[in-house]
Amino acid sequence: MKKPLKINVLNQPLKSCCDDPKTGFFRDGFCRTDDHDLGRHTICAIVTEEFLEFSLQKGNDLITPSPRNSFPGLKPNDRWCLCAQRWQEAFVAGCAPKVDLQATDIKALDYVSLDALKRHSHVD
Repeated sequence: MKKPLKINVLNQPLKSCCDDPKTGFFRDGFCRTDDHDLGRHTICAIVTEEFLEFSLQKGNDLITPSPRNSFPGLKPNDRWCLCAQRWQEAFVAGCAPKVDLQATDIKALDYVSLDALKRHSHVD
């Protein structure tokens, strides 16, 4: 039996967020999740300096490379699968990054409103 396709917040097939750097909980480029992903890395974001600093202040350093974890460190305009709850925190604080709705898993809506995501939608 074929596995069902993952669905994005627009109720369409989930698209890849980024392959360089490899992102996602599964490091396959997709912002998909399962029960092992406690952070719910479901939002495909285009990070900003402001968001990276916000995340660092919250204890999640996304800037510093970690070769041991094959993590190159992020810079502004990189695409990355964010934890839905961290994006929501940044939204409340006024520094949420833009999102790619086509690459954001529908499970993000468990934590974030579609309206908020649409207001931060990035169009290529």
